[in-house]
Amino acid sequence: MTTISPQGRTELLRPDGSPVRVLVVDDEQSITELLSMALRYEGWQIRSAADGRGAVRAAREFRPDAVVLDMMLPDMDGLSVLGRLRREQQDMPVLFLTAREAVEDRIAGLTAGGDDYVTKPFSLEEVVARLRGLIRRSGAADRRPESVLVVGDLTLDEDSHDVTRAGVDIHLTATEFELLRYLMRNPRRVLSKAQILDRVWSYDFGGRANVVELYISYLRRKIDAGREPMIHTRRGAGYLIKPAVA
Repeated sequence: MTTISPQGRTELLRPDGSPVRVLVVDDEQSITELLSMALRYEGWQIRSAADGRGAVRAAREFRPDAVVLDMMLPDMDGLSVLGRLRREQQDMPVLFLTAREAVEDRIAGLTAGGDDYVTKPFSLEEVVARLRGLIRRSGAADRRPESVLVVGDLTLDEDSHDVTRAGVDIHLTATEFELLRYLMRNPRRVLSKAQILDRVWSYDFGGRANVVELYISYLRRKIDAGREPMIHTRRGAGYLIKPAVA
């Protein structure tokens, strides 16, 4: 499924609405940390490993939707790791990272079952873009109309104005709908009262902050009543929406 990310891209989600899972395998900690940071920014769940054996164990436990795999690891090469991963999950897309320039090495990786490769040094944007393409093509992430926003078990259809939580219809006024839409277009992001006023009411910030508090309370009664809360207050900063803690 897809939702709209804060950056304006469609956010990939698993069919059950949970974040896409990606395993990052590289023995260079700096690379692992940078990649993990960039992929978490996409809203994905990340696990990392520093060697081949760790990658096989992590894949068995984590069940990733895609793997970023370095060709050269301290205990075994990437092709050997790929073979073991394929025995566990045959259709899982794998993006190779390689410092090698030789065409033969790239062909070997693709022939062995790798789906794509990126040569070091690489741009984080390129890795993210290629992974998104692989995950889409693999079917690991379902596609929904881009007018549908999803955060946890809360769904908002921008075209029909239907809102549901856990399959239960929620009836909102026009202003409540616009406020919820703005929150859901920015999941996990703290939005200030001034930002909300400007986006939802088109007011300049001038003593009208109480209207935000009022409508947030209205939404909470309809969205969170009797359920684990999704709408949260960050004192002195603003409000955010995120999936409820199970």
